[in-house]
Amino acid sequence: MKDQVLIETSARHVHVTEADLETLFGKGYQLTPKKDLSQPGQFACVERVDVVGPKRTLTGVSILGPVRPETQVELSLTDARAIGVQAPIRESGDVAGSGACKLVGPAGEVEIPQGVIAAKRHIHMTPEDAADFGVQDKDIVSVKIDSDGRAAILGDVVVRVSTKYALAMHIDTDESNAAGVVPGMMGTVIR
Repeated sequence: MKDQVLIETSARHVHVTEADLETLFGKGYQLTPKKDLSQPGQFACVERVDVVGPKRTLTGVSILGPVRPETQVELSLTDARAIGVQAPIRESGDVAGSGACKLVGPAGEVEIPQGVIAAKRHIHMTPEDAADFGVQDKDIVSVKIDSDGRAAILGDVVVRVSTKYALAMHIDTDESNAAGVVPGMMGTVIR
């Protein structure tokens, strides 16, 4: 159907630098892929860490690979409030001035002075997808979700275009639960 996009729920997770990975898991440590994700080259890892805030700790939070240039923690706003951390709504990678926390692994811990965000809802598209949808990189759209008893229109959805992407919309667990999203659900892009 025209203007349809798969909606995926992005649960809390952590991206780490090579240096932080070694601090958390040991010198020379390499991430262990557990499951490929929808975005090419991205994977969920066997490794997990605890995310520590001033109020409480989220235990066993998944690491996503591969390693990144900056360590980043993506939480729902509910998670961030629960552990007492500020998490501004940002695109992935935009961590300047964002929240702080401590990560604890089996070999050590890392204090990150910034890097905690609530990911801005977004749609990954290839250039061909963007042409089909009539949008460009960084456009803002809305997506209509027709769920059973929780239909919603989510606004402020940023379009992210790259040849490295696969077509999918990512929302966090708060948004997914509020709209009654289930695996395989499609949304309609509204320009």
